[in-house]
Amino acid sequence: MIDTIPKFRREPAEQRRESLIQATLSLIAEKGIGGATVRAIASRAEVTQGLIRHHFSSKDDLVLAAYEYHMRRMTDIASAGAGRDGSTARSRLAIFVSATLTPPVLDPGAVMLWAGFLNKVPGDARMREIHERTYHGFRNQLEAQIAAVLHEAGRDVDADELRRLAIASNAVLDGLWLEGGALPDAFSAEELLAIGLKSVSAIIGVDLAVAEEQR
Repeated sequence: MIDTIPKFRREPAEQRRESLIQATLSLIAEKGIGGATVRAIASRAEVTQGLIRHHFSSKDDLVLAAYEYHMRRMTDIASAGAGRDGSTARSRLAIFVSATLTPPVLDPGAVMLWAGFLNKVPGDARMREIHERTYHGFRNQLEAQIAAVLHEAGRDVDADELRRLAIASNAVLDGLWLEGGALPDAFSAEELLAIGLKSVSAIIGVDLAVAEEQR
């Protein structure tokens, strides 16, 4: 007889919490938010349903945590390479743009997950708060890097202008990320990256393509 009883694991609390979030994300990617039931999440994570309730007061709380985790992870990945010591501000921004427009950040599954969450943003105040917080987190990273590039080039600008440059650059990256993930066969990775670097360069007035070639 085949043993069909789930084999539940004992893990540290933080690891268990992340396992639940990962299971939730994988189910939402496959079946949408409606398909990520507590029962299905528990089965995917190989834990009891009671353990889910120990870490999250409701399925909605778990979905919110999964959304924030997903969005923060993409920003963290894009930022990781740009933090290398010894590089110029221009090369760090080129690395940031490159990471945003290449795997694992640029990924059909990541875009589909984002789209699955997004339809809840207008009607859910807590989801909207997370959306705003993670959007500003990414844009603030971009804004800080643009400020460093302009300073390095001897062009300090005021806060309002810096904000506008970051918003415009973020809009370009968001659009390329969205289309590249939704239509992965329509563009080559090199094409999207070249467009992204050229577009952000035009917005801020500093050539990032040179920095990309030199790194």
